[in-house]
Amino acid sequence: MWPAMWGSAFYDDDPANGPLADEMGIIMGTSHHEPMAMAQQDWHRYTRKNNLSEIWDYTKNKDVLQKSWQYGIKRAKDWEKVVTIGMRGDGDEAMSEDTNVALLEQIVKDQRTIIEKVTGKKADKTLQLWALYKEVQDYYDKGMRVPDDVILLYCDDNWGNVRKLPNLNAKPRKGGYGMYYHLDYVGAPRNSKWINITQIQRTWEQMNLTYEYGVRELWVVNVGDLKPTMEYPISFFLDMAWNPQRFNECNLFQHTVDFCKQQFGGNYAEEAARLIDTYTKYNRRVTPEMLNDKTYSLENYNEWQRVKDDYVALNLDALKLYYLMPVDYRDAFDQLVLFPIQACANLYDMYYAVAMNRKLAVTADVQANKWADKVREYFERDSILTWHYNHVMSGGKWNHIMDQTHIGYKSWNDPRYNTMPEVKRIRATRIAPAPPVFIEKGGYVSIEAEHYTRSADCASAKWITIPNLGRTLSAVTTSPCTATPEGGMYLEYDFETEKSGEVTVIVRFSSTLNFNDYKGLRYAVSLDGDEEQIVNINGNYKGELGKLQAEHIIMTQTKHQCERKARHTLRIRPLDPALVMQKIMIDFGGLKPSYLAAPESKKIEK
Repeated sequence: MWPAMWGSAFYDDDPANGPLADEMGIIMGTSHHEPMAMAQQDWHRYTRKNNLSEIWDYTKNKDVLQKSWQYGIKRAKDWEKVVTIGMRGDGDEAMSEDTNVALLEQIVKDQRTIIEKVTGKKADKTLQLWALYKEVQDYYDKGMRVPDDVILLYCDDNWGNVRKLPNLNAKPRKGGYGMYYHLDYVGAPRNSKWINITQIQRTWEQMNLTYEYGVRELWVVNVGDLKPTMEYPISFFLDMAWNPQRFNECNLFQHTVDFCKQQFGGNYAEEAARLIDTYTKYNRRVTPEMLNDKTYSLENYNEWQRVKDDYVALNLDALKLYYLMPVDYRDAFDQLVLFPIQACANLYDMYYAVAMNRKLAVTADVQANKWADKVREYFERDSILTWHYNHVMSGGKWNHIMDQTHIGYKSWNDPRYNTMPEVKRIRATRIAPAPPVFIEKGGYVSIEAEHYTRSADCASAKWITIPNLGRTLSAVTTSPCTATPEGGMYLEYDFETEKSGEVTVIVRFSSTLNFNDYKGLRYAVSLDGDEEQIVNINGNYKGELGKLQAEHIIMTQTKHQCERKARHTLRIRPLDPALVMQKIMIDFGGLKPSYLAAPESKKIEK
């Protein structure tokens, strides 16, 4: 367990904490930036108590830092633990830009000398880790190394995308490898703290990748606050960590059913699991903190109303199940299922109303005022739902748990209060909705990746579909994720059109990162047997991209010639493993912008 750094210090808050944890078999640690069994607050309290300098700089305050680290190791020397080594800036920040690898390696060397001196044993007898979080991975890439017995803790990008993995043919490390993974995040481009946004399908896909690449010594998951609907993704992560090979793309939903059976009984498990599976899919499309009136398109494909209505329908289903189940189950169901669906459905209603208000206000339709009133209604309902969670649910047992602000962000960090979006009360002209779009007349073809016409596996790998992953239907990828696809492996998509000429082929992938030493992941694409084009979806990634990971999608484009008005075949051939493909669109010039992309085209029945 890694206790949160802000305001508390597990070992110092109560001297009995450390011995009790050890007695209970709980292995404690301090977070990725808190070295030598000393929490951040430990450091500040220690220096103030002893009237020492608080400067967190090894070049200026080495003696005091070493004294504090000696104190931390001495206090914890008889307990089973994991000791974080290395050094980041104070308060989970990067160190100064002129920090050099030689200094950091010296810091690690000095820390291990302290460990040996205090414990009276070789340093490798004390379990240690070095976390390659954010800029620390840059130090590793520049050549910094730690002793072989230290666990090398890789990290995701805070959004659930694994940043780096060991090479499959890497020399084994005595200490092995670990992964630091996030279900909750505080940072740019926007916090993700309010409510559960974790699709277990995505967690499985990335942690299966992690496991298959040999990261098997230590898994750590950042869950933020434990209570606000995070119990299920925590349970899944820990179950997978206990037995990673238990899970595959076909049994993930069953795990959700089994969890719900434990909480609500067998009669309600299947439907409760569907509700969790669906609301986490909706929340993973765009996190509640990043959602606004511009996220979805009002003009194209009736997108905003569709996604809003989907949440309304889900809310009704959750309410039905709530009133069907025995009273004894309802508080738990409310917290884990009903509240997050009600709260997020209300949020979608509010931002849809904002979008309609601003759309109508452009040219003076009096209906803009109706939508302005709805915005206020939904904003006030958000506070009522919060009050219900804090004061009514379980008799007020969880008061303040749902106090997290989530409306009115102006930057990455929390607003102090929820703030209602601005609305306009001016007259405007109603704009008629766009007519339906069909295959040939719309000038595009849209295909869900799993609906291929033909497929071919190869000797080393096969195609699998990960149900419900991504923004719309599902995603396809190759399995096992460690096998490089051979030349005969492909997917083909047939389509017919009355148009001809140049077309743009757009492929949407899950935002997999270039964990393979920044080489990137590649595929080949061809139309009607023309020359293949090789595309690298993420070869240019060199650090934090922010918005890419937050939107969880990578889009690629290639140009082709469609020579005739007839049936055509698009072939996609994987060149690297771990490509996770969601949707394909062939654009003749009619495709319009939207967040979820055009709905799937109708099939022509011959």
